[in-house]
Amino acid sequence: MSLKEEKESIRKSIYDKLFKEGQSLRPNGDYGKIPDFKGSDIAAELLASTDEWKNSKTIFCSPDSAQIPVRYLALKENINLIMASPNLEHGYLYLEGCKLNGKEREASTKAGAFNHCSKFFDFGEGSSFDIAIDIVVEGSVGADRYGNRIGKGKGYGDREIEDLLNKGLIDNDTPLVTTIHPLQLIENVPMESHDRKLNKIVTTDEIIRI
Repeated sequence: MSLKEEKESIRKSIYDKLFKEGQSLRPNGDYGKIPDFKGSDIAAELLASTDEWKNSKTIFCSPDSAQIPVRYLALKENINLIMASPNLEHGYLYLEGCKLNGKEREASTKAGAFNHCSKFFDFGEGSSFDIAIDIVVEGSVGADRYGNRIGKGKGYGDREIEDLLNKGLIDNDTPLVTTIHPLQLIENVPMESHDRKLNKIVTTDEIIRI
């Protein structure tokens, strides 16, 4: 079995477990997507209880449905948010929690973020930004306790992290976090050379520091 086939087998196994045990919020399961799992709000609250979160002024978050509670809590707590647009089609959106005036929940959704963002970034050649990101939160299909992560297979998460590193918005010490359901935590995720490791995993019932 090739590495690509092994990863696809892992994804299917996780999708199947979430669906069969009724832990997906999607009626037909999460196949081909980042799982929208039950308890994502609990995982977000657990992340928000950490010192890293409490000391944050700006976070980056993927646009996945399971991370809506993360984005909502950030905006509600007046933490600035940089969110990747779906499939990076429109670059990155910048939202300022202090300017939303009660629209935080709407702004935490994909559509709402476009309506309420202060600006767009494309991270193109020659662009520069006077922003420091304190935490990066990515959606995942699965992860292991060593910080290895598997996405849906499109490479967007790794590209997002590379963009942030290349523009100096994060460094190698920036917390790279995912929020997942316990069923998404597996024994081993095979990694490729371009894959970025996490240094924190938050489930509905534990915080794993790597």
